[in-house]
Amino acid sequence: MLTGTVVPRNADFRETPGGIPVFVVSNGFHTDLVLPAREARTGTDWLARLGQPQWGQAFGASPFVSFGWGNEAFYLESYGGKFPKPGTVARALLPAKTLMHVGFYPAAPTPGEHVVMLRIAPTQYQQLVRYVAESFQPDSAGRWELRNPAGYTAADFFFRARGRYHALRTCNDWTNRGLHEAGIRSALKAPLAASVLYQVRRGVSR
Repeated sequence: MLTGTVVPRNADFRETPGGIPVFVVSNGFHTDLVLPAREARTGTDWLARLGQPQWGQAFGASPFVSFGWGNEAFYLESYGGKFPKPGTVARALLPAKTLMHVGFYPAAPTPGEHVVMLRIAPTQYQQLVRYVAESFQPDSAGRWELRNPAGYTAADFFFRARGRYHALRTCNDWTNRGLHEAGIRSALKAPLAASVLYQVRRGVSR
């Protein structure tokens, strides 16, 4: 799997001058996609799509929103800055339920060691939007289902997600796959956050 880190997919990717800014953000372990909350060229409005009208006042001015996918138990046991129990970590190797973690940013992330910014074409952004949207598990009425009324802070939340988390399908694989499907440089296999950042950074350093 580590060998897959250095093998690129979409190796011919180039940034789009004046394109839509998107970010890949890592906390050293996990990666998120951070996207414009509203994007006029593609008509994307994430606040509207999330279907929570009560959030308008609090987050209507937020310019960016983050999306991450991961193991439900791992996420929920991480409240208060805690690290999940050893049993939870061990069970994460087996297929388990998942959540989408959504967070609002008051400003654009600052590029650095754990943050890569890239500019992509509207068509690539639409592919990325489709990938993220299809990761949410809708309820019987087709609405994205809020799992918890609060996340780690007052500005992040958990929704039910599609798919199962396991050793070969991790949070970083989810991010990496989204980049790949949008035509963005990505790793053949991304078991680690560093795997995702390595290939994305190479794609924007040309």
